[in-house]
Amino acid sequence: MRVIVWLVEGTWPACVDAVRTHAPESAEVVLLHVSGPDVPGVAHGAFAGLLGRGHPERDPGVLLEELGGTSAAALLAAAAGRLGRPAVCEERAGRVEREVVTAAEGADLLVLARDGDRSRLGPRSLGPAVRFAVDHAPCPVLLVWPEPAPGLATIPPPPPHHP
Repeated sequence: MRVIVWLVEGTWPACVDAVRTHAPESAEVVLLHVSGPDVPGVAHGAFAGLLGRGHPERDPGVLLEELGGTSAAALLAAAAGRLGRPAVCEERAGRVEREVVTAAEGADLLVLARDGDRSRLGPRSLGPAVRFAVDHAPCPVLLVWPEPAPGLATIPPPPPHHP
């Protein structure tokens, strides 16, 4: 069994705990972190367009890329420590939701956490990236709450009846 665990800042502990609870000890676990190109790309563009003509050594996008890589490595190391068993750590960069779906190809399970409005039950508890991954994953998905799930009283009311 091959299990892909999508790690996102703030919600990753719940995903790791779900693997510890639900995946057999014999499972191959892949801890996945995906960095989007947005922040470094914006910094590169702003610097080049407005500030950096003739001074590429001052480009803040390079620093942001380095900081992102350091942060991803620290997150992967923390997740591996929490998991407490052998795991493969994988870093990817690109369109986050598409990289997650691509990484799940050939997997037996994708584990991810809700990333939207977690104060109530319902479809808004999924943000766009998680919704995409849930809708397009080529394998079964285990979707976890990063904290205890809200009560059933938080389910949105049904739509008004249409005759």
